[in-house]
Amino acid sequence: MRLAFSSNAYTQFSIEEAIERIAAAGYSGMELLADVPHAWPVGLLPPRRQAIRDALARHNLTVSNVNGFMMNAVADPRQPYWHPSWIEPDPHYRAIRREHTKRALALAKEVGAKHVQTEPGGPLAPGQSWQQAADIFYEELMPCIEVAEKLEVSLLIEPEPSLMIERFGQFVEFIERIASPWVGLNFDIGHAFCVGEDPQDWVARMAPYTRHYHFEDIADTRVHRHLIPGTGAIDFVATLRAIAATGYDGWITVELYPYIDRPDEAARGAYRYMTGALAEAGIVLQ
Repeated sequence: MRLAFSSNAYTQFSIEEAIERIAAAGYSGMELLADVPHAWPVGLLPPRRQAIRDALARHNLTVSNVNGFMMNAVADPRQPYWHPSWIEPDPHYRAIRREHTKRALALAKEVGAKHVQTEPGGPLAPGQSWQQAADIFYEELMPCIEVAEKLEVSLLIEPEPSLMIERFGQFVEFIERIASPWVGLNFDIGHAFCVGEDPQDWVARMAPYTRHYHFEDIADTRVHRHLIPGTGAIDFVATLRAIAATGYDGWITVELYPYIDRPDEAARGAYRYMTGALAEAGIVLQ
């Protein structure tokens, strides 16, 4: 397995500075935030794209994943990460999410990333049933899947507490409608823990769909707030052993966006804990 850190903890820094700091913390990979201020695709001109590639090469860092979930650039007052969602009542507004996802897939191809993760349908609107939302999500997602297939970049759905797909059973119910090997699961262990699905119990069951993992800790209250690994209640060693048993040898990306005021401390602390947990689980870090 390989360790990466998401640049969404470094939104007070330029992408070049984020790359330098993540590499200095010991990581060999970085999740690239397809959002302001790092790599908002619609405003990313060729010189800036080249600057990102140059910085990655200079610090010997690989892009583990492109984060297409967060959309702070739109600045929706309801919630800056989730909106516009895939299931907005206004089709013109949800088109912003669809077109952003297409651009994020193209960006992933440019920077050599194998995956783009996206939100799991967004929050249900008042009076909207789960099935109605799923139908809208499916129709909006299909044009993006065509792009993913053409580019050979996986589009990963990430279950999230309080959104349309928050549990693994809901993910499976939805994904069974899609006959494409280029759609999969971004398994966020903290999100699973928040909804009562302890990750070590679900890794094997979800392995056929999982293409990438997000790691963070969560308090024993199971309240959705990302914590530095080792400071919450998740059993990381058991989870890592379960992942290793599936034969997974890809990226484990630590996602700590609440730590924008002290990202270096969070990145280094997570690296120390994760390398120790990997060793205890008998896993050799690549």
